[in-house]
Amino acid sequence: MILKPQPLKKWLGLPRRPGARIEPVDASFSEALSVLHSKTFARGWSVPEFERMLSDRTIVSDGLFIGRRRTPLGFILSRRVLDEAEILSVVIDSTVRSQGFSHPLLKQHLEALLHFGTRTVHLEVDENNGPALALYRSAGFAEIGRRKGYYSNPDGSRSSALTMSLRL
Repeated sequence: MILKPQPLKKWLGLPRRPGARIEPVDASFSEALSVLHSKTFARGWSVPEFERMLSDRTIVSDGLFIGRRRTPLGFILSRRVLDEAEILSVVIDSTVRSQGFSHPLLKQHLEALLHFGTRTVHLEVDENNGPALALYRSAGFAEIGRRKGYYSNPDGSRSSALTMSLRL
């Protein structure tokens, strides 16, 4: 048998993606989450808004930490009411998007919600956000409604919000 020579990097398994940790985040991360949110959305949430949310007992929040970083490069926030929850925001920093971190972040967050007794999860997403729609659909979310013209786009146009739901 003749083996093709492999580059040393490939043989060693390099470059390797740094490990990710998904951990609950609290109000001490408000500034970091506000920065991430503002880089992702046209109307970012302020530090005081995050402080209020992350101090609220009904909020479930998980951060994505990569490598040895002590500040998150992504997060997901939900609000629980009885046996339902609404995902309020999901953010992955642009420097690590499309690297497969959103799936484990969402999966672990849904498991945390289930642990709190959540049976149904709702969310809304811009109809033009293909990556988010693919993520939610792959997790089993189904479209249950549409809010026409809900989002303002930078070019002045409007797009619809799709409302989605998942039974846990």
